[in-house]
Amino acid sequence: MANPLFKEIEEEFERKRDKNKRSLITRQNKIYKMIPKVKEIDDKIKLTSLKMAKEILSNPDDNEKIVQKTKEEIDKLKMEKAYILSEANIPIDYLELKYDCDKCKDTGYLEDGNKCHCLMQSLINRAYKMSNLETILEKENFKNFDINVFSNEPFEDEKLTPRENMLDILSIAESFVADFDKPNAPNLLFYGTTGLGKTYLCSCIAKALLDKNKIVIYQTAFTILELLSNRRFRAEMSEMSEFEYNLLFECDLLIIDDLGTEITNTFTNAEIFNIVNTRILKNKKTIISTNLTPNELSSVYTDRVFSRISDKFLPLKFYGKDLRWE
Repeated sequence: MANPLFKEIEEEFERKRDKNKRSLITRQNKIYKMIPKVKEIDDKIKLTSLKMAKEILSNPDDNEKIVQKTKEEIDKLKMEKAYILSEANIPIDYLELKYDCDKCKDTGYLEDGNKCHCLMQSLINRAYKMSNLETILEKENFKNFDINVFSNEPFEDEKLTPRENMLDILSIAESFVADFDKPNAPNLLFYGTTGLGKTYLCSCIAKALLDKNKIVIYQTAFTILELLSNRRFRAEMSEMSEFEYNLLFECDLLIIDDLGTEITNTFTNAEIFNIVNTRILKNKKTIISTNLTPNELSSVYTDRVFSRISDKFLPLKFYGKDLRWE
């Protein structure tokens, strides 16, 4: 990672590893003081490993036999230590190194060399200046969702009250999260005027999937198209910009907020179609939030764009009084 941003993230992961190592040493010293026998066993395990290394160097032909014998001795010592800890009501893994991410052990990379989800999300947070998203998601999530803010009185000619309608939409949103990895689960189209909870519900879904270690990109259509425009019309692209671009197609969930507020022309129509169509072909989930009705979308975007959205997205209408004024 030659890019300064990548270097900064690598240093952040190094700090995580150092912090967890210091935490382990603190726990070890506490237990060693409380139960000296545990330190004796750990010292024996270290000596046994060193002895194995020396024996292998002296007798390379007996490599497998030496390793097997050493493994049996160490396993026996570990069993003795586990018994002592259990007797003292101390969790068996208390003296093991803990990680913020068990998948990559805080290195940022999986065993096959691919980037871990935690490294990807760190890059996303910086690439899209989403550091404020964590603060937003602490408030805007399923746990804090209050159905009672929606009116239970009839609204215009709608069959359901805004609250009944939102209960249905909420159920679909929760199913979207639960069935996220199912290949045939639909994409979602949230539409309705401003102040009806579309953005809030997008945040709820983003939070739930981030907690499941999914890669989530949550941006306005304007910001996404600004990135695409820079990529198309600038001569050189930074490594970070290329990474941002690829994420639009590769992230687990792309949430496009406020579709229709951007300037629409041949370029934007082509790029929106490319993103939506490519993600559909790759079976990547997408949520679109817009203030436009389906009819208005059909007049703003080309038939190709509208056809893909109408065929592959489940439309969910938000209606009622503007909650920001209630």
